[in-house]
Amino acid sequence: MLVLRLLWQVPLSLFVLVTALALANEYAIARPSRRTKDIPYLAANVPGFNPERHILDVYSPRHKATAGYPVVVFIHGGSWDSGNKNIYTFVGRRLAKQGVVAVVINYRLAPTVEVPAMADDCARAVLWTTEHIAEYGGNPNRVFVMGHSAGGGLAALLATDNRLFAKVGLSQNPIKGAILDDPAGVDMFDYLKKMEYPNDQQYLVPFGKDPAVWRDVSPLYHVNAGSPPMLLYVGERTYPSIASSTRRFDQKLQALGVKHTFSVLPGKKHIPMVLQLYWKNNVIYRDLLKLVGAG
Repeated sequence: MLVLRLLWQVPLSLFVLVTALALANEYAIARPSRRTKDIPYLAANVPGFNPERHILDVYSPRHKATAGYPVVVFIHGGSWDSGNKNIYTFVGRRLAKQGVVAVVINYRLAPTVEVPAMADDCARAVLWTTEHIAEYGGNPNRVFVMGHSAGGGLAALLATDNRLFAKVGLSQNPIKGAILDDPAGVDMFDYLKKMEYPNDQQYLVPFGKDPAVWRDVSPLYHVNAGSPPMLLYVGERTYPSIASSTRRFDQKLQALGVKHTFSVLPGKKHIPMVLQLYWKNNVIYRDLLKLVGAG
């Protein structure tokens, strides 16, 4: 079994089940929220613009809040070469139902681009959010990031690498906190140097062959004492590489005094770590709502 086989590398039967559950949940919880689909977060004349990948959806509570709702930008997983915002409607709906404006994004994937460009896309989506989310009832000064698997690694990178926002013209990192759900790629520098598992060569497609780049896109090497608060969740039965890298990430956060929690969820494998987000009362949502100040 591949250690980093992520969300979209699953049997067809499971994919069908996930899709069916997503549609059922979409119907069941749609009424308390409003979904605005396929909003471009880049102008069409920007070099490299992709009309299918440079888009996002916004999920807003139907009732307005005087000060604006907290905002969570959700980044999907998929081994850096697959995945789509449309499968995660349940995340957007659940968050909006609980008093959070959710922004669920697409970004370009391998082999079209490598991870540094994916991180740039995510930063641009966050920039769009800070500039426009007030139009959808969100507070641009309360923006958080969240992701599962590869998306969790990208969310961690956004929270820790301030250079990503300097590149898009922001003097400060706007991220107020991060929710990392079984994140992959937290330390790809270590992972790709070792090449311990079968077929690890496949990750040279999204990450390239330069060890300096591997290190540059690994959040472990960017976290600092000024990094925002984080919620870090790992499945007890997740892939060994995710388990080991997140432990090192937790240790680094502790050493630097970054406010965070590290939770190992009993019995959970990698895919169920995101499937649990169908249910609003799971521990991730409970902790998230406290972190973002919803309610």
